[in-house]
Amino acid sequence: MNCLVVGYGSIGARHVRLLKQLNCKVAVVSKREIMYPLVYKDLKDAVLKEKPDYIIIANRTYEHYATFLQLADLGYKGILLVEKPLFHRAVMLPTNSFKAVYVGYNLRLHPLLIELSKIIAKERVLYAQAYVGQYLPEWRPGTDYRHCYSAAAKEGGGVLRDLSHEVDYLLWLFGSWHRLVAIGGKYSNLEISSEDIYSIMLSMENCPVVQLNLNYLDSVGRREIRVITENNTIQADLVGNTLKINHEIISYDIDRDHTYLMQHCAVINGDERSLCHIDEGMAVLNTIKAIEESNGERRWIIK
Repeated sequence: MNCLVVGYGSIGARHVRLLKQLNCKVAVVSKREIMYPLVYKDLKDAVLKEKPDYIIIANRTYEHYATFLQLADLGYKGILLVEKPLFHRAVMLPTNSFKAVYVGYNLRLHPLLIELSKIIAKERVLYAQAYVGQYLPEWRPGTDYRHCYSAAAKEGGGVLRDLSHEVDYLLWLFGSWHRLVAIGGKYSNLEISSEDIYSIMLSMENCPVVQLNLNYLDSVGRREIRVITENNTIQADLVGNTLKINHEIISYDIDRDHTYLMQHCAVINGDERSLCHIDEGMAVLNTIKAIEESNGERRWIIK
């Protein structure tokens, strides 16, 4: 495929590297001076000259919507992948001619979550607890955390959007939510304007009690989900790559690139089964909006 990656931060560079591994031609749009042989400063110029089949929007979260809108105005008719979250807030989608639009919730392609989804499809789920925590100053080596978008609320930073993989995969696994309540905000001494802790409780279509905890503060670094069904207790550790079913532990040998690579393969091969479609990406944004409303108004939000 002829590909174009918009943005060349850590995630943009990862997309470029993996697409080249898949023998794609890859151009980049970046406002910065970068060491890459095929770079454009202007998105319109890049689209007109490269005529890409597949565009990845990987710039800062608050820039996603403007880039999406510009591509729609240009009449782009190819495939679009927008890095998570889709936008920095829920908005009306502009009319467009895109062939398909996906959102970069690549954890759906993690072997542990795929196996978990197969198990719970056959059982009645009673309770689920998802947790993700990582110490922000150590998140991106060589980068001052105070200057990254995660630190700035106005740029779409904060745990709700930055760590929204969990919101997406809970909706993917358990369906829509019926009601939720949340508490969160900025509690630590980190030099950021975005929220660093959130705790949410939800009642969902296929799980009556779900707890979700997100933070920028865990020095150990954890990402896991525990699910209790009528017959089993399943724990998926997405950092240690282990799946525990009751007392049995199954280990997986995968690296950090795996889910990103599988996501691109799915897009290129037209296999949509595990991809996040744009309406599902909007559902994540609407859930985040409800979480913030619950926290601000100190009440349950009921659909």
